[in-house]
Amino acid sequence: MEEFIKNAAPSLYTYRDRFFTSCRATFEMFWKAGLIAFVIGLIFGTILVVTKRGGIKHNTVIYQVTNLIINIFRSIPFIILLIFLIPLTRAVVGTAINVKGAILPLVFGTVPFYTRQVEVALSGVDEGKIEAARSMGSGTFGLIFRVYLHEAVPDLIRVTTVTAISLIGLTTMAGAVGAGGIGSFAINYGQNQNHPDIVNVCVIVLLVVTFILQSLGNLLARKTTNRGLFTVRHRK
Repeated sequence: MEEFIKNAAPSLYTYRDRFFTSCRATFEMFWKAGLIAFVIGLIFGTILVVTKRGGIKHNTVIYQVTNLIINIFRSIPFIILLIFLIPLTRAVVGTAINVKGAILPLVFGTVPFYTRQVEVALSGVDEGKIEAARSMGSGTFGLIFRVYLHEAVPDLIRVTTVTAISLIGLTTMAGAVGAGGIGSFAINYGQNQNHPDIVNVCVIVLLVVTFILQSLGNLLARKTTNRGLFTVRHRK
């Protein structure tokens, strides 16, 4: 295997230690920013659905403020957002470079997109089930956790998968401005030093990761959907 890599991608073999370090950096950015964005995006998406007109807890002020914040940050291209957030990033984590300095911009870049995805997923929940749960005495939090989030699990898995794949792209883009990771490695050691084999391998790695994430998301969504159908039929 080592001989194959040396022959197929000699430049990559020369910088193999830096390549593996870059892969670890990308993975670190992905899971840290992804976990934070998942929690915040899920909360914001739920707030939008619950407080909208006709929602179970209509509140115009909360809805409009949340909606405005999401729209503002969603409209800013990520590369500009990276630069715009440099002062805030430095104030919060002490640096605007490397993996540590990339987490905050990645969260800001991912949360608006994921919030809208969650909003769409939760909006698809059957109104009849919401009204049935309300008539049985479920309060706001009961409706959120027992109806909205429970019934929307397959759709939430699908939109989380889409967001995760998008986040992989953002981590690569962040590498172009000093965040490290595969994007930085491909630019600094591939493009800038004219080593096409490095660029090709980086692209292949990203394709494989994307394929794995999409396949895993499809599998989980299919299993939860089938389980939901089984539950309905069993009750009948």
